[in-house]
Amino acid sequence: MFTEVKVPAFPESVTDGVVAAWHKRDGDSVREGEALVDVETDKVLFEVSAPASGRLREVSQPQGATVVAGQLLARIESEVVEDAPSAVRNEPAPTAMRADVPINPAARRFLQAHDIAAETVQGSGRDGRVLKEDAARVISAQSAENKAKNAPSSAMVRPEPAAREPAAHLSPALTANICAETRPERRVAMTRLRARIAERLIEAQRTAAILTTFNEVNMQAVIALRQTHRQRFEQAHGVKLGFMSFFVKAVVEALKRYPLINASIEGSDIVYHDFFDIGIAVSSPRGLVVPVLRDADRCSIAEIERQIAAFADKARAGTLSLEEISGGTFTITNGGVFGSLLSTPILNPPQSAILGMHRIEERAVVEGGVIVARPMMYVALSYDHRLIDGKDAVQFLVTVKELLEDPARMLLEI
Repeated sequence: MFTEVKVPAFPESVTDGVVAAWHKRDGDSVREGEALVDVETDKVLFEVSAPASGRLREVSQPQGATVVAGQLLARIESEVVEDAPSAVRNEPAPTAMRADVPINPAARRFLQAHDIAAETVQGSGRDGRVLKEDAARVISAQSAENKAKNAPSSAMVRPEPAAREPAAHLSPALTANICAETRPERRVAMTRLRARIAERLIEAQRTAAILTTFNEVNMQAVIALRQTHRQRFEQAHGVKLGFMSFFVKAVVEALKRYPLINASIEGSDIVYHDFFDIGIAVSSPRGLVVPVLRDADRCSIAEIERQIAAFADKARAGTLSLEEISGGTFTITNGGVFGSLLSTPILNPPQSAILGMHRIEERAVVEGGVIVARPMMYVALSYDHRLIDGKDAVQFLVTVKELLEDPARMLLEI
């Protein structure tokens, strides 16, 4: 009896994918639920699991093949297990390596390339999932251990002759060849996600009239509020209190006052979105992804922080679903976590605006005629000038600034 392994259904915005890697070969034994193959789309990398236990047969789509939803990948031949003699049946099963270890596809390939069993790696992701960082740590430790074992004793070490510069009498062509040998290059295929990011960025610049307006926010009130209530907040809700939830709340309130910022252009029509799906840009090992916080206006600060933490874990593990990164009416990106002081974010089509957060830095400001040091953050709003006038963009950003500098207004909705 054979069970077919097919490409899962894609959402409407995704037409095809590429077979990124097979974890099993034709003829290998597989268990139901075990990862068989990774399929990469222009949005996510996801695993296709075995629908039944048996032996993998008729692998029809090799690595690198382009596939569509419902296409046959392979078949699984069911294996008939005969009853073993009672003497054998009652013997305890030998200890085997677990095959159900949750593991990031990138980490799996990394470990396989170094011939390391995933079961020997302690995962740091959610539910013990093994991340690429965990694999790199184990490989680095193993390499250091092997190097220490193979290092010769100090008595046997001889000083190496100093490296010679290319001789002056060599011809320029020969000197260039010698230098080229010490300057290696690597060429790798662009991932589908990176190619899609590049395509969308070019599309945004080509189709939208992008302008950026800037302002700065005194973060002292938000910082004081976090310091006062952070411990009790974490105890009550089981999640850390960060800055992003305050920005989400401020953005939602500002979008309510300036609905054009939350709208988009569709052909010759303006589509007003009377809901608030806020995209949160998250860095992942495969590139930038933007999971969407649905109905952010209905979420408490604790719910926002909880969902953002879950998005970050899933982004690192490569387990974000297509639904979680689709849609959105407005996006927030935070370059400050990487040290950026000021930048101009680019639109996330078909959205018409995006807010950029940056690093908080103490700067001298004047308050009541006195120069004082305050924790300041530059903020940037990039917007599509075809739809949004400068006046609306500036007033929207000023509203965000005022709400953050007096966070009680967000709680009181005034």
